[in-house]
Amino acid sequence: MTNTAKTLVWTKEQRTPSRRAPSIERIVRTAVDLADGEGFDAVTMRRVATELESGTASLYRYVESRDDLLDLMIDAVHGETAPPTLTGDWRADLVAVAAHTRTTLIRHPWLGSELTGRPALGANSLRLHDLALTAAGARTRDINLAAAIVDTVHAYVFGAVAQQLADQKAQRRTGLTEAEWQRSVAPYICEVLASGDYPEFGRRVRDADDPDADQRFEFGLGCVLDGIAARAAGID
Repeated sequence: MTNTAKTLVWTKEQRTPSRRAPSIERIVRTAVDLADGEGFDAVTMRRVATELESGTASLYRYVESRDDLLDLMIDAVHGETAPPTLTGDWRADLVAVAAHTRTTLIRHPWLGSELTGRPALGANSLRLHDLALTAAGARTRDINLAAAIVDTVHAYVFGAVAQQLADQKAQRRTGLTEAEWQRSVAPYICEVLASGDYPEFGRRVRDADDPDADQRFEFGLGCVLDGIAARAAGID
């Protein structure tokens, strides 16, 4: 039987590029810059080689595949900034971990979708995951519960960031700021409110505050942590 299991880039022997060849770090940085500017679909070995003014074949000597390149990119961006320092307060520490993750996902809009369904196993990624488990571990020594807490917080962060990035994408597509878009749809909204068919929506438009992305994120995260606290209390 043929073994088709993927060989992880982290277990492969890393070749040292010659002095004239771009370093692996430069290859990865170029790929990250491309993904940040044009999306991950723009990242091909040929395009990266073009940006580096190098031959595509030479890149394959040091990074064997696009999948390997993606793994290296993910780990590189996870190591760009120092992780938060834990205090021993599980809730404050998970807030810090969530904020750190959110910042990275917003800085690199391609990252969230590429992380979905594939664990990040590079040293920087594992260090951050271990940090999150340590933060949750201050609430419970049950590793199953700690892992579930971390997964829940991460799921919220990924969802909140996806919504924020979708809003930003819509602004780029329409060329309108949020305020300009609101003004453009105002006549229609006035008709909707005048109909009286959607009274609670009307209350929101007329009376509710309009929190920014940071405020929405903090409120949602607080709700998630409140739920975790209540649920964990019933399990411990």
